[in-house]
Amino acid sequence: MPATLPPSAVEAADSAPPIDKSTDRVQRMFGAIAGRYDLMNHVMTGGLDVLWRRLIAQADVGAGPALDCCTGTGDLAFALRRSALKRGRPDLRVVGADFTHQMLTQALRKDRRGEIAWVEGDGEALPFADDTFTAVSVGFGLRNIADTRVGLKELCRVLAPGGLLLILETSKPTNPILTPLFKLYFRGVVPRLGRWLAGNPESAYDYLPASAAVFPDGEELCDLFREAGFEQCSFKPLGFGAATFYTARKR
Repeated sequence: MPATLPPSAVEAADSAPPIDKSTDRVQRMFGAIAGRYDLMNHVMTGGLDVLWRRLIAQADVGAGPALDCCTGTGDLAFALRRSALKRGRPDLRVVGADFTHQMLTQALRKDRRGEIAWVEGDGEALPFADDTFTAVSVGFGLRNIADTRVGLKELCRVLAPGGLLLILETSKPTNPILTPLFKLYFRGVVPRLGRWLAGNPESAYDYLPASAAVFPDGEELCDLFREAGFEQCSFKPLGFGAATFYTARKR
């Protein structure tokens, strides 16, 4: 008969070790996979990441300008711009900021029409004046800012009073049937896919499930929004809870 672990041992086995989110490490990891980043996102989510970004981009971002922070290769910034054009807002200025140079290089290659202003900047010290933007978005990047509280306060600083915060981030499903399957896929399959597609032994896709496991979600993350200076926080689970779309406004 197989041995049964005591509850304390099970909890210890399922807990995540401290995550190294230092600037150098995150830049190195994501710089190494920049050329395969879009492909891996589409494969990992079955293409749902495209639909999720479109959903976020439908929000009314005001008169602008709008900032997409931690923009990576720029997909959410492009989605915001396309949505503005569909709503008859060709004047909306969209800025994409990221601190990984290789990611911005990919974004620039995709921006054949020069529609977006690309800026190299750290989410903990953005190179923008106070109250600059009517909307700020972050797609799967808030988790990668070394200090979440500092990052949220910085997003609040550059957002105009009453401005809209849009966050798309990984989360943990709570369905008792889906949760074990999600953990198996996220912790077992995703890192292997990442190593295969990215060809990098220190893949961001080993880091991804580890960082997502300890990152706050739902009301816990909304509490951090409120602490940073936001109000009217709401959230909507996507993909059976694998991701969550948050909105809030600067007080």
